Amino acid sequence: MMAILVLAISALMLALSPISAYALDTAKCSARPNGSTGSEVYGGSETRLTWEGQAAADEAITGISITFPAGTTFGTDDAKLTALSGKDLMDRANIGASFSSDGETLIATFDEPVVAGSYIRLEVYEVIFPTTGGQMELHGTYTLADDTSIPVEDITPIEVEGVSVTSQITSSLEEQDWVKSWNSNKFLRLFFNPVIIIESFPIVFQGFLMAVGIVAVAFPVAIPLGLCLSLMRMARLRILRGLASIYVNVVRGTPLFLQIYIAFFGLPLAGIQIPSFPLGVVVLSMNSAAYLCEIFRAGIQSIPKGQTEASRSLGMNGFQTMVFVIIPQTIKRVIPTMTSEFILLYKDTSMLAAVGVMEVVMYAKTIVASTGSITPYIVAACFYLVITLPLAKLVGMLEARLDSGRSSRSKKKGKIDSSASSDENEIDVVGVYAASAGIPVRKAPAQDS
Repeated sequence: MMAILVLAISALMLALSPISAYALDTAKCSARPNGSTGSEVYGGSETRLTWEGQAAADEAITGISITFPAGTTFGTDDAKLTALSGKDLMDRANIGASFSSDGETLIATFDEPVVAGSYIRLEVYEVIFPTTGGQMELHGTYTLADDTSIPVEDITPIEVEGVSVTSQITSSLEEQDWVKSWNSNKFLRLFFNPVIIIESFPIVFQGFLMAVGIVAVAFPVAIPLGLCLSLMRMARLRILRGLASIYVNVVRGTPLFLQIYIAFFGLPLAGIQIPSFPLGVVVLSMNSAAYLCEIFRAGIQSIPKGQTEASRSLGMNGFQTMVFVIIPQTIKRVIPTMTSEFILLYKDTSMLAAVGVMEVVMYAKTIVASTGSITPYIVAACFYLVITLPLAKLVGMLEARLDSGRSSRSKKKGKIDSSASSDENEIDVVGVYAASAGIPVRKAPAQDS
């Protein structure tokens, strides 16, 4: 009895309470994909918004308004409303309406109320979402015949992909008449496409940073290794000379490309796993060390032997002679050649693309595969030239400065002490280097006239 009483009271309360049948449920809210591929919606590019909703059976709607996120623009001239009504919603009719904009809100006022229970479809064209992207939340209201305004429920946010500055620039370029005229020429389109230049620049720049990073680590490692190899090649012990000669001849006698393949594919087969960046550094530094060895050896052998004899006469041992007299002069003489080796090493980083290291050429190759244009390779060439051309100019300036310095020193030496013997001059030179290094030397014995 108690249960029956509760049910009766509940039924009576429902009968007496006002029932709200107002409900325009959102069935769909989407935006047309506006990318070149895929189903993504990108900010900053025109798209079409489609909203669909089902009105309640007793609702005669006279208007709809949709509020877009801040920063969104849209057009009102081509907006369109369609209604499906009747049994099974098979009767289709275009809704006559006037469209207006109130800031971020699209307002659609119907010429006459639509049939109650209709399925309404709203299409808004020229919609451009903010370039920042993200979840775009839309809000809506609809108006009844008695001017009652009710919120539209369950509008699903639209996922919009953010657009970079580069993409915005390329989108603008594609609309330029001069770009269309430029790309109408097949050669220019394949090798110097302005749109692809802008698109590929930031991507290839990532590879540029990788290449510079590899060289910035590999070359400083190769310098001491090359110097040690050069000293070994000039050592008195035959075993040291033999080991250094074998290493230098093997490395210089085989292609760097082959050495990269052996390191990147051979070591994993042997169970040795090394990340790409450090392994690339090791391979390039070992290769460059073989060439630097010959550069240093030539520089050391270019120093007159009289300086070694003068160093010994002043009381310096072999180690002090090499470190404080011979090597400083060698470094000065080989700086231009070392700079040239740095340029070659930087260009050789392009070979790492063959083993999947994401440097300049690898990034350019990826873009070429997707666009079918050679332009990314031209962009990659510019990234090489931005390093190699200034360094080549620097090499020329260093060589000219060293040549002028040697000439001026020779003239000065001839004017100041033209009567001195070559041995005395060598002793003076060695004394300067010894004094700068803080090495005490004994006074050279006076020579009889």
